[in-house]
Amino acid sequence: MGYEIKLDIFQGPLDLLLYLIKKNEIDIYNIPIAVITEQYLEYIDVMKSLNLDVAGEYLVMASTLIHIKSKLLLPVHDDTEDEEDPREELTRQLLEYQAFKEAALNLDTMNLLGRDVFKGGYLLGNETDGEHSLEELSIFELIEAFKVMVSRINPEEIMEIDVERMSLSERMNEIMERLNKEKALTFSDLLGELSNRIKMIYTFLAILELMKLRVIKAYQAKPFGTIRIFLAVED
Repeated sequence: MGYEIKLDIFQGPLDLLLYLIKKNEIDIYNIPIAVITEQYLEYIDVMKSLNLDVAGEYLVMASTLIHIKSKLLLPVHDDTEDEEDPREELTRQLLEYQAFKEAALNLDTMNLLGRDVFKGGYLLGNETDGEHSLEELSIFELIEAFKVMVSRINPEEIMEIDVERMSLSERMNEIMERLNKEKALTFSDLLGELSNRIKMIYTFLAILELMKLRVIKAYQAKPFGTIRIFLAVED
């Protein structure tokens, strides 16, 4: 594609691990390292395939997970029963990071003068998902939804775009124009109408870049429900 994008919205590998733990409903004190490592590496591959700049800390964490996994595979001897579980240090890091993150989120929702914040999110009244308060999505949940949509495209269509030059900035402008007119769009509105994999990738990158610039936000009423995109600052 010849275009690489780095997003501030990726807060780090611990964010990805916490997302995977939440997604799999895992006990943070008893993390199945084999499962988490496999899924973590899958996400790294997806990020690379989208030309997202994967920071070195993600790769360091991948090495750490593989190292912990290998230590857990070693036979346990009677004289090493008092040894620390190889996962304990990772669990401590996750708990500490989670505590600081929750504290930061609580501060971020305070009503600060001159700052645009959402109060209580949106409330849907006549939507197909029912009446729910919308929760803001993480970047990893968007990647999950994008993987599903791309998987429906015929791989043979990937090279159909050879005369049309794609522009990320133009795609961003198109999304903003539609949002200014329609106020809200679903993820499917933007991606589901596309039949070309390259166009879908550019559209997804445009969404991520607009999220990085904090001009749009993505919300969902319930897991696997409709993803809705709104302007971050309403008129």
